[in-house]
Amino acid sequence: MQSGQGTLCWLIGTDFPAQGLIVNLCMDDRKRGGDMLQRLACGLAFLLLSPGSVLADAFQQSLVQSALERTAHQVTYNGAYYRLDYPNGDVPANIGVCTDVVIRSYRAVGVDLQVLVHEDMAAHFSAYPSRRIWGLTSTDRNIDHRRVPNLQTFFSRHGESLPVSDNPADYAPGDLVTWMLPGNLPHIGIVADTLSSSTGNPEIVHNIGAGPRLEDMLFDYRVTGHYRYQPVVANPE
Repeated sequence: MQSGQGTLCWLIGTDFPAQGLIVNLCMDDRKRGGDMLQRLACGLAFLLLSPGSVLADAFQQSLVQSALERTAHQVTYNGAYYRLDYPNGDVPANIGVCTDVVIRSYRAVGVDLQVLVHEDMAAHFSAYPSRRIWGLTSTDRNIDHRRVPNLQTFFSRHGESLPVSDNPADYAPGDLVTWMLPGNLPHIGIVADTLSSSTGNPEIVHNIGAGPRLEDMLFDYRVTGHYRYQPVVANPE
């Protein structure tokens, strides 16, 4: 703690796996009151615990970097049905839809959503909307994981289903957001670790038709879901 020329400064250092953080909190001496420490503590707690803070863990940061890397690829929007390899099946690299951005980003960090969604649907088919929406009676590992409603179900069952809000600070890097586009078209994207210079909203990596893009569009459409998914890692014996 340093004090001088009417300013009280607190220097707090933290050491996190994803990145270090130094926060410099300064308060004018003339504004200090009996509750100064309490207010500083509350402010620091908000910074450290806020889901939108820069302290996103290592996995979320890796996922964000994988999503951002997708924006370097030339991809034509094409939702055609393909028979895929299993596991690690993918449509041709030069085509894809919004779900393929998510699938490829997770696969780059070692998570195969094709397998995870298929296995969960095979064991709990009635929990998924395939019969209600598409009239299906069985799983299809070629396409199930490429459908937004199925991903929503999987992330809500095996990750965190977070509140949908109009507060941009609630959306952390690596979070998944779903929208309903005009024409009742579901859409999905990944929250990046950058903020829009014009609105201050978190930017989104998604493919809405022109290939993977990083864009300020979080609140352009009705948000229908907000999720956070990290794979479960068993503790070593």
